[in-house]
Amino acid sequence: MKKLIMLLFVIFEGFAQEKTVESFKKGNYERLIVDGKLDEPLWKRAKPITGFKQHFPEDNVSANQNTMVWMVYDNKNLYFAAKCFDKVEGDFITSSLRRDFKGKSDKFEVYIDPYGEGNNGYFFGVTPLGVEREGLIMEGSEVDSRWDCVWQSATKREKGFWTVEMKIPFHALNYSDFNDTWKVNFVRFDYKNNEVSSSVGVPRNYDMQNLANTQPLKFKGKLSTSNTHFNFSPYVSGGVEKIEDGKTQFTPRVGIDSKIRIGSALNLDLTINPDFSQVEVDRQITNLSRFEIQFEERRQFFIENNDLFGNFGFDNVNPFFSRRVGVGRDPFTQQFRQQPILFGARLSGKIDDETRIGVMNVQTAELKDEKVAAQNYSVFTIQRKIQDRSNISLMFANRNRFDSEQTASIDNKEAKYNRVIGVDYNLITAKDKWRGKAFVHHLFRPDRDGGGWSHGGALGFNSKYFEGDWKHEIVGKNYRPDFGFVRLTDYYQYHPQLRGIYYFDKKSPINKISYGIGAKLLNNLTTNQLYEREVEHKIYVKLQNTASLSVYYTQNYVYLFEAFDPTNTKSTKLPIGDYNFNFLKIKYESDKRKEINGSAYMKVGEYFNGKITSFNGNLNRRFQPNGELGLEVNINNIRLPEPFASKTLWLIGPNLDWAFNKSMFLKAVIQYNSQIENINTNVRFQWRYKPMSDFYLVFTNNYSEDLRFRNVGLIFKLNYWIG
Repeated sequence: MKKLIMLLFVIFEGFAQEKTVESFKKGNYERLIVDGKLDEPLWKRAKPITGFKQHFPEDNVSANQNTMVWMVYDNKNLYFAAKCFDKVEGDFITSSLRRDFKGKSDKFEVYIDPYGEGNNGYFFGVTPLGVEREGLIMEGSEVDSRWDCVWQSATKREKGFWTVEMKIPFHALNYSDFNDTWKVNFVRFDYKNNEVSSSVGVPRNYDMQNLANTQPLKFKGKLSTSNTHFNFSPYVSGGVEKIEDGKTQFTPRVGIDSKIRIGSALNLDLTINPDFSQVEVDRQITNLSRFEIQFEERRQFFIENNDLFGNFGFDNVNPFFSRRVGVGRDPFTQQFRQQPILFGARLSGKIDDETRIGVMNVQTAELKDEKVAAQNYSVFTIQRKIQDRSNISLMFANRNRFDSEQTASIDNKEAKYNRVIGVDYNLITAKDKWRGKAFVHHLFRPDRDGGGWSHGGALGFNSKYFEGDWKHEIVGKNYRPDFGFVRLTDYYQYHPQLRGIYYFDKKSPINKISYGIGAKLLNNLTTNQLYEREVEHKIYVKLQNTASLSVYYTQNYVYLFEAFDPTNTKSTKLPIGDYNFNFLKIKYESDKRKEINGSAYMKVGEYFNGKITSFNGNLNRRFQPNGELGLEVNINNIRLPEPFASKTLWLIGPNLDWAFNKSMFLKAVIQYNSQIENINTNVRFQWRYKPMSDFYLVFTNNYSEDLRFRNVGLIFKLNYWIG
């Protein structure tokens, strides 16, 4: 009888996850003050959402710390309230007072899928100290916290619980009247008590933000979609820079960014003379590979609906990479140079229940002194939903060079135009058991015939105890999109992987352990010559205290088809030929909930025709709730036989991320990089004096390894958000 009751309970729990959230519409006369107190009568009339399920340390069991959630709405806003019970005394874990904080922090989050499709959505989160974060959810589970919008929240801490109220304007979200059912999930990150839970149970083999694990949200009547909302953000900036030759220059700039929401499902982003000086600098990396390193996009203009433009192909076979826009190629050195953007326009969103579109056009300025021609970049994409969550996408991307009298006579190796047309099929099943992709792209440019194409495919299976995937790509010898990211051409590659997972009882110090094996085979497409072969074994152990240990053993074969310096320091290059080398990697990540935490990574073994010992680690000291002081160390000791170089490469970087309060922030990074013989300092002060309005002051300088001056600059930017 007891077993029957338990079985019925489990069945009921499964059905409860699909229970629809019934929204409650407040009257226009009812006041709701966002103060975290939950004392308005309407909260008592709204039906609470309870019964949170654990995701960590176990899943499919009730949460130890209860959470109650309420939701109401009116014609303009969504309102959420939560009461987070906390039976254990002590401080909350908070990484920072900075908005869009990173690291482990206690928080309550709302995941919203306005189309109810399980593909694209938003998240909004608040810590017990009232620090906010928000972002996009793309392709079902990919999170992008760089997106920003204006919304309100407030929290209040009481003995035994804390409360939160959130007010999210409808105009901050893309939604439509094509369907009357949204999807939501409410998530509680309770690191203080080492528990993660949600209103819809999320199995441990899925990320918490996976939109396959949501429940329907029904509104009583259609939402208004006729209003057009817009905002503007004019800015003024200026900077003083002194460069190595002693020349000092001042660069004033003015411009404007704007966003116009057409109806409720389309965004029109416009920018005139944009300035991205306030954007965080990329951290330096020791590059021991033969290929270029890819850095993520950080500019707001390119972020919202970025999956429509930037997710074609694979990461290393990408026909459109927005970091290339605003970067021109020097005709003499063939090196990339920053190029001012004159204007840009970007329309993206849904035009009906099944179809999304993206249209972008950006024009860059000519650099007369450097003989860099003006460029125009344009992209058109259309995506059509098929089946539950899958879609098929078409894209056309075009770059055109516009020569003037200064650049027309130059023997420019860059083609007059570069165009890519392609189609991608993206597979995501309803419950995310299967994911896959297949694509074909073709490149057109006036100076190359044949071989300007790429193709790839992938298929992955995800279950609680077993994961596997297959990936292949084929790239023609002339497939080199100028504003894409392609590491290599004229090759085909296969990459299968398998992984088994075992979960332990919560009484064990180990949470889970997995073993995986993967292989890569890369051949020349024209000659069928084997270029690379890699077989990697990986054991991963996660502890109940969130720390983890990874052990890798990798067997490599590389055929160098051109001479290569493994230290990337312009030393004597290894000759063309075959190289076999194996190595062991060990990585440990400590419990990030602790005020002192860090990670350590070690690599030991063979390296081409020599040996390598690498250490990469970081040590952080968190000062709750203001921020963190850290130190990153990367040491690569490479020993090669003469006459090839034996070097010890250092990359050391102390860093500070400090929030004086919820509106004033400081980030400082100092990096010494012996590979490029450079010492860099970057300090960025930000004052958010009103929502979406900021004053930035950025200081940067560079010195050579022998402390010879290279450049120094001080830049300010002030923008004012009107909306």
